[in-house]
Amino acid sequence: MATSRCSGDHRRESVAQMADGPVLIFDSGVGGLTVLREARVLMPHRRFIYAADDAAFPYGAWEEPELERHILALFSRLLDDYSPVISVIACNTASTLVINSLRERFPGHLFVGTVPAIKPAAERTASGLVSVLATPGTVKRQYTRDLIRQWASKCHVRLVGSDRLAALAETYMRDGYVDESAVHAEIAPCFIEQDGRRTDIVVLACTHYPFLVNRMRKTAPWPVDWIDPAEAIARRALSLLPKPAKAGRDDDDRRDLAVFTSGRLDGSTENLMRGFGLFTYR
Repeated sequence: MATSRCSGDHRRESVAQMADGPVLIFDSGVGGLTVLREARVLMPHRRFIYAADDAAFPYGAWEEPELERHILALFSRLLDDYSPVISVIACNTASTLVINSLRERFPGHLFVGTVPAIKPAAERTASGLVSVLATPGTVKRQYTRDLIRQWASKCHVRLVGSDRLAALAETYMRDGYVDESAVHAEIAPCFIEQDGRRTDIVVLACTHYPFLVNRMRKTAPWPVDWIDPAEAIARRALSLLPKPAKAGRDDDDRRDLAVFTSGRLDGSTENLMRGFGLFTYR
């Protein structure tokens, strides 16, 4: 009986520890900070780990099988090192490629993916002309086409793969400057006119892109609704979280952390992380 009681106490303690674990937000670079920003509003008492796989950025340069193996191996280490209660894959390219494999490899862990917001775009559009602005990897994924077939079969959906926007966003967030003509060139294919109708919605299918949305508005040929999925992703994560055993956070060892896989942080990146309330270490 004593052994059974101790075992039960241990299990309850483990569940409580898991419920109090951090929320891991993962991206290839700094784009996932858009999701972190919304998650903090919804989960003010949670601890966050922001993991940026900058050593592998950009993911679009990888072959799919190699990238899938890389992300699975990386998550094996992240889950061991930080024991998060949930992991948010704040990257469309990674999510559309590997979210199912992550759930299969780590069946006891909660994962929230990020996929193009095609369903809400199809529900909101008045003209029926929708563009999905994404990385080339997300554009070519069958997952994306399946979303269009499922939710937007009555719309004309243009997939626009940008080679440069994610890197432009990285530069802008670190240096505070971006070439507006370069932004315009990347978004221009999103805007089409057809039978007197115009594109009225652009889905931002990369978490980096909302950082540039003001520049996009400024350089766009006409106003559109830019759909940023960050809040929806954060709300989905909140809905899946177990209730924490503690109401607050300890101040000593529960700081929000930023982890970069390259291990190399320049001054501008450190300043950016501090601006988001993240502690970094080399």
